[in-house]
Amino acid sequence: MKIGIYGQFYHENAGTYINQLLELLQEEKVDVIIERNFLDLIIKNKSVTGEYSDYKTFDVLDASYDLFFTIGGDGTILKSINYIKNLDIPIVGINTGRLGFLSTIQKEQIGDTIHTILRKDFHVSRRAVLKIETKPRFDDEIFDNVALNEIAVSRKNTTSMITVDTWLNDQYLTSYWADGLIIATPTGSTGYSLSCGGPVITPDADSIVITPIAPHNLNARPLIIKDDTKITLKVSGREDSHLLSMDSRLASLKNDTEIIIQKAPYTINLVELNDNSFLQTLRKKLLWGEDKRN
Repeated sequence: MKIGIYGQFYHENAGTYINQLLELLQEEKVDVIIERNFLDLIIKNKSVTGEYSDYKTFDVLDASYDLFFTIGGDGTILKSINYIKNLDIPIVGINTGRLGFLSTIQKEQIGDTIHTILRKDFHVSRRAVLKIETKPRFDDEIFDNVALNEIAVSRKNTTSMITVDTWLNDQYLTSYWADGLIIATPTGSTGYSLSCGGPVITPDADSIVITPIAPHNLNARPLIIKDDTKITLKVSGREDSHLLSMDSRLASLKNDTEIIIQKAPYTINLVELNDNSFLQTLRKKLLWGEDKRN
């Protein structure tokens, strides 16, 4: 079995859990390859014991990997998907950070769950992702990526609202006068969109939600549409540019650039333990706090 490991930051006391994970994988004689920059963090951090300099590293992935472990929080998973892209490699999210809505395996569970995961005794939650193109084409690597949570446009360097002209499948919908507009997947419906009044959508729903950010026109409400809809946006305002974000990645675009958003032709596959589910996580994280019964 071949496993890739990725992290972006080194959370406090993470060394103990990284050691535990690597030792368990070594016991199982798993072929482990660690992302180059993350391995440098592991080696430089004094709280990590063991000799890791001999580990193999990767800069890009290929289809030979059986599983991909992320160590961190949900932001680490959002970064990792652009290593995975269309390779169909299941992602195992180990939460050593604060927020663990996507990275559902808590660091304290490593010892109890790794052998189960290596036996592939889990289910895969297939998550839709969004791609983007612009007219005219904007030369920034952000547009080679996909978004698991959302794509958003928002005002830049101004307190004035922007106008976001919006078309669905080339038919004019409306012009949102707001601080911005969020196009969220079902996965992203529990993030930025939710904080702006959008609905929660279960991951298996074939839907996208359009959520305005602080709209001036009070009749503007979140809109759920089919996920095969082509969404076209064009922003205007007092400034000559605006911000575009794809999950945690930012770019600045000139106003009147045509932004075309569509569902990508592949999914990102998140590993979920058989005794866990989206609804259990939703209940714990959003509705009633930590439910000690589960």
